[in-house]
Amino acid sequence: MYNRDAINRLVAYIQNLNGIGDKKELSSMVKDQFHLTQDRKVFYSSDFAIRFSKSKSKRMRNTVLSLSTLQKYDSKPFIVCIVTSDTNHMMLANSTFLKKISHSSQNLRVDNIRGSFNGSDIMPDYDSIENKPDNFQELFAYHVGLSFQDNLERLVESTNNIVGRNPKISISSADEKNILSSVERAEQFLSSPEYIDLNRDLDDRVAKVQGEIAIAAFIDNVNVRGRVIEYLITDDGSTLKDKIVDALHSGSPLPAFKTEDKLGDYSKKYPLYVTETDIKTKVLFLDGNPKAYNIDKLLEFLSASDSVYMIYLIGIDEHKKITARLVSAFDDRLIHTTNLQHHWAGRNSRGVAQFNGKALESILERKSVSAINHDEAKAFLKKLIDR
Repeated sequence: MYNRDAINRLVAYIQNLNGIGDKKELSSMVKDQFHLTQDRKVFYSSDFAIRFSKSKSKRMRNTVLSLSTLQKYDSKPFIVCIVTSDTNHMMLANSTFLKKISHSSQNLRVDNIRGSFNGSDIMPDYDSIENKPDNFQELFAYHVGLSFQDNLERLVESTNNIVGRNPKISISSADEKNILSSVERAEQFLSSPEYIDLNRDLDDRVAKVQGEIAIAAFIDNVNVRGRVIEYLITDDGSTLKDKIVDALHSGSPLPAFKTEDKLGDYSKKYPLYVTETDIKTKVLFLDGNPKAYNIDKLLEFLSASDSVYMIYLIGIDEHKKITARLVSAFDDRLIHTTNLQHHWAGRNSRGVAQFNGKALESILERKSVSAINHDEAKAFLKKLIDR
């Protein structure tokens, strides 16, 4: 969760001390002013974590922090303050905003978190958004939509040129034909009895656990929150689900559980269609741009001639009112605002896409039929194929 007031006060305080030129003195003053806890080189509170570094210029090449330490604080805004002689420069250095790991990273793997990042490894901008305090809230909304694991896999690939677990798929001409024709399949599905059945099925599932969804919406960790809500909706009555429900109502720790890292959260077959539905939760009073899908997984699924990919949006407002919409992944309101992570392109994977939180809110607020612009949807798919 991004506490705008707390971070604005922090930024203003540090900027008012421009010219202090002393990293140790500045960190001590900030620690006392904001009642921060110190963990070696990191100072933190419930709202943010910050690391101070001394440099002659903003283009700092010094080692900032180990990746394993960053992981501890990656769920909150992690700020690096570069103290120069005349200015205190601040940047977000969460895992989403790192290009690679530079120092002692030879053994870095997804199952072996090693190495540290330098100041030069922090992205100066992210998808044309400059990495500076004025944009921290907008940038962090992108970060919370991705898990540390998503970013770890990317960092392993970019650091050591290792092929990821899900390498870029090869697409034949027949595959491409099926992928592009998935637009027509989606249009046909939206006007079919099968769409009505799938929508009713998901709505009924939500109705059975709406009280638990309303409680889960207030889980701070966005990735845990999403997994819990997906599990509540899709599980058909396991002992683990009962334990999750009990934990939500009692306020006790959630049981350990894993969800499969698949394209969709809910699969359903019909005589003419094989559907995968991704469940996306949007807490309407919080910023966030949730991960949309792994692009290679999407293209592989759509290469089947009967495949239909849907998005089931669940919105929860501050009064715990729940709204749900079942839309096509090619919905015109989605593809116009879907963000393709540019720093993945050209690597061993086509990477991931993210939905824009404001676009999701717009869909949830207005009950209208999911509309597909045929030509634009195909152009969007061609863009994904060519990455």
